[in-house]
Amino acid sequence: MKKIIIAAAALVLSLGKLHAFCGFYVAKADAKLFNKNSQVIIARDGSHTVITMSNDFQGDVKDFAIVVPVPVVLQSGDIRVVQQIIFDKIDAYTAPRLVEYYDENPCRVYDRLMYAPTSVKSSRADTERMVMEDEAKANGVTIEATYTVGEYDIMILSAKESDGLKIWLTQNGYKLPEDAEEVLDPYIHDGTKFFVAKVNLEQYKANGYSNLRPLQIQFDSPKFMLPIRLGMANANGTQDLTIYGFTRRGRMEVSNYRTTKLPTDREIPEFVQHQGLFGSFYTSLFDKAWRSEGRNSVMLEYAWDISGSQPVKCDPCPAPLVSFRELREAGVWWIEGNSWGDGYTGELFVTRLHARYSRDKFPQDLQFIATPNRQQFQGRYVVRHPASGPFDCEEGRQYQADLKRRKRLEVEELVALTGWDGSKFGWYFGGGEGKSGGVGFVEPLVSPDSAQSMLAMTQSSDSGLPNDDSVGKVSGTLGTGSDAFIARAQKSSTKSLGARMVIFISALGLLLAGLLVRKRIPQIRAGGPAVRP
Repeated sequence: MKKIIIAAAALVLSLGKLHAFCGFYVAKADAKLFNKNSQVIIARDGSHTVITMSNDFQGDVKDFAIVVPVPVVLQSGDIRVVQQIIFDKIDAYTAPRLVEYYDENPCRVYDRLMYAPTSVKSSRADTERMVMEDEAKANGVTIEATYTVGEYDIMILSAKESDGLKIWLTQNGYKLPEDAEEVLDPYIHDGTKFFVAKVNLEQYKANGYSNLRPLQIQFDSPKFMLPIRLGMANANGTQDLTIYGFTRRGRMEVSNYRTTKLPTDREIPEFVQHQGLFGSFYTSLFDKAWRSEGRNSVMLEYAWDISGSQPVKCDPCPAPLVSFRELREAGVWWIEGNSWGDGYTGELFVTRLHARYSRDKFPQDLQFIATPNRQQFQGRYVVRHPASGPFDCEEGRQYQADLKRRKRLEVEELVALTGWDGSKFGWYFGGGEGKSGGVGFVEPLVSPDSAQSMLAMTQSSDSGLPNDDSVGKVSGTLGTGSDAFIARAQKSSTKSLGARMVIFISALGLLLAGLLVRKRIPQIRAGGPAVRP
């Protein structure tokens, strides 16, 4: 009998501090804002694209503003705000997952049983707009349109020169990155427009918002791309970006960089299931795979046909299915609701991509292609729990022998995937601490009984990965209790060693005494001196 339990890796949490965005942050005064966690939803069919952008901005909302390149002048109905829960649902649904199985005891036999524009209005007085337009024209900047959407004030700008755009934004109270001109210039030469958003404080306070909601834009363009170069202008080292792509035909792939599948369907030790460790495991796995691919490949984490006619939309499912209403909120406009429940009709394929990029490895914006490839893929990792005894049959005794070998292979797989120090896991398969390969099986020195104990095994200093300050620590800070666990292991090891030494010395004493007696016996028989007790 196999029982399956799913543990999804909410990568927004398990992968630590992510850094990316389609554009760059600009702040009033000298506030330094860094992109820490970016997720983007892209729905594309034909030449029409809907992009929804989430961010984890932290700070005073009056300092928030963002600049994103767009191919055309957006109209008021092309801009809206959506709820963050849309990202949460899609993230949980497509996240790499941990699958749990339970072995059967071979000695026992068991019975098996909408997408619609929101109404907007301009928040600026006509006189203020005229002043801004005059200042903009003086710097070669044109204000193509202004809107208020939810808690945001929106401007669509075009410019003749990058320095003029930078000067105008600076004059209007925005603090741009020092090298903004360098990244703005290519977009201006291509005739790109600029979507500029900042918080409308009156709307924000009046509606009682506690967090800034994601922004969504739509447009028609033959270009199927996502601008990432601007996001590097105020990047702090490498950046991470999770992309959820929805298309009608099949997988969404990157056309100007390699799209690479992550290792999947691997059996790993059952202790990885403990709270907090799967996140560390996947972070290390991704980092190692990213490095092995030359740090210039976009990783495929999930791809699945979720068309309305598909009876199986995930296998296994780590979270509830994304509903028709939620998909429409995410910008998937071509599906239609049905007459029962919250299902839908129409073709739909979802792709999850993870890009970790830097200026030297990703000098170009991401260009995409909607392929006809409908092959399904998921980041899936398996733990298998051993059966419980008694094992009072030949098959059971063979199972026990095979189990020890299987556990050792699981540790070897763990080390190969993550680069962790395998010598710390010898206890798991009975190889002894510090002897993770081919040694005789002995009783484990320590049997960890908590997730905190397990986290002690994954210290970044022993991860086996090269140190790279621009990437940051792989495993991050350990949980409390790590030192206590290591001390307990060392104490147990010392006690076990001491006990064995006492037995060894006692046996050696008996052996020497026996040899001495045998040496004296011939002398007694020959009339030699008697041996006194």
